[in-house]
Amino acid sequence: MKTETETSPTPLLVLDVVGLTPQLLTHMPNLKRLAQAGSQAPLGTVLPAVTCAAQSTFLTGTTPAEHGIVGNGWYFRELGEVLLWRQHNGLVSGDKIWDAARRAHPGYTVANICWWYAMGADTDFTVTPRPVYYADGRKEPDCYTRPPSLHDELTEKFGTFPLFHFWGPGADIVSSQWIIDATRHILHTRHPDLALCYLPHLDYDLQRYGPDDPRAHQAAAELDAAVAPLLADARAEGRTVVALSEYGITRVSRAVDINRALRRAGLVEVHTQDGMEYLDPMTSRAFAVADHQLAHVYVRQPENPENMAATRAALADVPGIAELLDDEGKKNHGLDHPRSGELVAVAEPDAWFTYYYWLDDAKAPDFAQLVEIHRKPGYDPVELFMDPLDPYVRLKAAKALARKKLGMRYRMAVVPLDTAPIRGSHGRLPERDEEGPLILCSTPHAVTGRVAATDVKALLLHLAGLH
Repeated sequence: MKTETETSPTPLLVLDVVGLTPQLLTHMPNLKRLAQAGSQAPLGTVLPAVTCAAQSTFLTGTTPAEHGIVGNGWYFRELGEVLLWRQHNGLVSGDKIWDAARRAHPGYTVANICWWYAMGADTDFTVTPRPVYYADGRKEPDCYTRPPSLHDELTEKFGTFPLFHFWGPGADIVSSQWIIDATRHILHTRHPDLALCYLPHLDYDLQRYGPDDPRAHQAAAELDAAVAPLLADARAEGRTVVALSEYGITRVSRAVDINRALRRAGLVEVHTQDGMEYLDPMTSRAFAVADHQLAHVYVRQPENPENMAATRAALADVPGIAELLDDEGKKNHGLDHPRSGELVAVAEPDAWFTYYYWLDDAKAPDFAQLVEIHRKPGYDPVELFMDPLDPYVRLKAAKALARKKLGMRYRMAVVPLDTAPIRGSHGRLPERDEEGPLILCSTPHAVTGRVAATDVKALLLHLAGLH
């Protein structure tokens, strides 16, 4: 008779369908059928409700106060730099789901296809976006895989990872389709016990146009159709499917220039090179790292009551700021980690934060009009658009692409400095379940009531039969 540890675990496929809400599920018949045959429940999220923080909570069962991922990026005080979208799993503290699974079942195998903080993680199979950064400054699409041989295998079968369809003005279904194809291939050839698959497609048009726009509904239908073969594969293999989302995207109509407010109060410092202004976080008395609808506000020498008072005063009457969390507020939201700002600003429901710190667009740094996720000291959703005010924007893009094809350096300076096009955002805690994330499972009665984000890890272990 087999013991519990000798029993094979139930294989799992976990789909992170970014931005999925009950409202959008009505446009996704394949996922809706999965939920109807199985189970569905509202899913709690964390503050900030953004990718890196939410995914880390799902995989560790802890809050940002414990795992340390306080946003998609933060101010690295020891470096004096704002860094977003780092990739090393060593930044995430705590016991990951694969650690717990292997204690219960030695030899448990895990595939991570594009969930964040994948590099350096102790997973068996890894695929994550990773451009080639050439010495001459060119950036070309590519991915990182573990084992390394998987890179050429996926590239030969499905083409180069479509980086410029994964983010930027060209972001569309192509990237999610590549990820789906890669996931199907790994399931067929490697048969991992747990497969994590990240599907970003809903993130794009929901931020561009808002969640109630017909183009957002069409994006939901496109993704649902693309994922149908993967769901069929899982059924044929007897694999339990869990689909969840990190947040819901809600309609917004205004941007909050939080760093400009701090600069006008004399708290933000910049330095100038070649006529361009660059944020100087090391000398600023206060500045903000904007991350959708949340902003970490870092105050230099916070033990000086004048600095804290000046920062509070600068932000007290800024339209669009709903809350300014202090130490107690951060603790109440599970955000009291040393990486957090001394204060944390939360936007009003219809507002979101820009990273902009310059007061004159003529002095904006050159990266402001590029898709440049690593140099901007905050998140920039306007990267999803080409500048509508530039009549030559498509000609510039074509010229840049021509230089790229010739192997020459190029600058794709097409991103607008106008925030008006953005119609959707996230990061706040949802006000209604209809606008919040949800969790679906192919197993009946597996999820009932409300599931907390911190309970996802335990739920997945339970569904795998690992108690």
